[in-house]
Amino acid sequence: MEQKEYTSWRLNLAFLALSLLFWKGVLAQIRYSIPEEQKDGAVVGNVAKDLDIDLRTLKERGFRIVSTTGESPFKISQYDGLLYVNRKIDREGVCERSTPCVINIKIALESPLEIHYVTVEVMDINDHAPIFPEKEKRLEIAENALLGARFQLQAARDPDGGINSVQVYKLSHSEHFRIEVIDRGADRKMPFLILQKALDRETKPNHKFLLTALDGGKPPKSGSMDITVDVIDVNDNMPVFTKDTYSVKLSENAPIGTTVIQVNATDLDAGPNGEVFYIFGHDVDNDLRSRFDLDPVSGEIIVKGQLDFEERDQYEIDIQASDKAPAPLTTDKSVLIQIVDVNDNAPEIEVTSFSSTIPEDSKTGTTVALISVSDLDSGVNGKVSCSVHEDVLSS
Repeated sequence: MEQKEYTSWRLNLAFLALSLLFWKGVLAQIRYSIPEEQKDGAVVGNVAKDLDIDLRTLKERGFRIVSTTGESPFKISQYDGLLYVNRKIDREGVCERSTPCVINIKIALESPLEIHYVTVEVMDINDHAPIFPEKEKRLEIAENALLGARFQLQAARDPDGGINSVQVYKLSHSEHFRIEVIDRGADRKMPFLILQKALDRETKPNHKFLLTALDGGKPPKSGSMDITVDVIDVNDNMPVFTKDTYSVKLSENAPIGTTVIQVNATDLDAGPNGEVFYIFGHDVDNDLRSRFDLDPVSGEIIVKGQLDFEERDQYEIDIQASDKAPAPLTTDKSVLIQIVDVNDNAPEIEVTSFSSTIPEDSKTGTTVALISVSDLDSGVNGKVSCSVHEDVLSS
């Protein structure tokens, strides 16, 4: 056998042996669920019982949680095999708006080596009420606005997820307006004020009503906002976007100043009533504003800050086209920007070592360490291959 073929054979054999040892040590995975806000010391589950491990051997075998990210929110007992809450867990702080909210735990027994994975789902409780960004909202609507005209309102925010987030909007009695809600997914329900009866400024110059948001708790929690509509004259055409949809793909390493896409709207009115400018919609948060800029004249969306596919793979930006009349009319349009991954992350190697020294008479097959490799990139950019170098084997 030639030297090159012999070396390749040794590497493949070593990699196979390491792989067999790894899979031999990873034995089981169990799952528990607990409501959020549980106090320190609350029992999550009986890990030893569920894994069928003899309680008398737990301490001797070094039964423990393996954590590489600081103090774990859980603790495990070597005496009774129970998994406990180590500190009060706020679901919204741990997972923000992610559903379901899960925490993964790695549990090890050192001698002989076993690795078990425990998944704890943190269940939401209805501990927040909907809140509007503003207590009062004032709108100016032309008296000749067409029936069915839609006016976007600011959505109420509720940190809770699922059924405990905002579910319903209600409008106090108004013969001229009704409320309509568009569900944009991920607990985003956008309220729109719909004109259902013609306005007459000379008859009634303003309209006042209350918008209430309710979550799905039992009983539900609620928040409200006062709305005033001032009725003004003329300017009877709204800007109209030239496309029904705006969607674009953008590389995550696009430099600052890159033009992403250009929106365009026209207005049939003359003079200031037909001059269109563009602004971000009410639902565009500070994070989006820090990453993208919008030219109010040209309608160009421009890269303003750093983009990272691993942090967020798409942005949906609400754009408003408005004319320059004293009582401007606006039209809303959603722009979808899909971030394209580039290979900008190197693989990360995690080594969990259970022995600081190895006896020289250690038998073949003795487990020395557990090695895991990960890459934050997606697709082919995130695929990782491993090999054991000859100098490592011979040292």
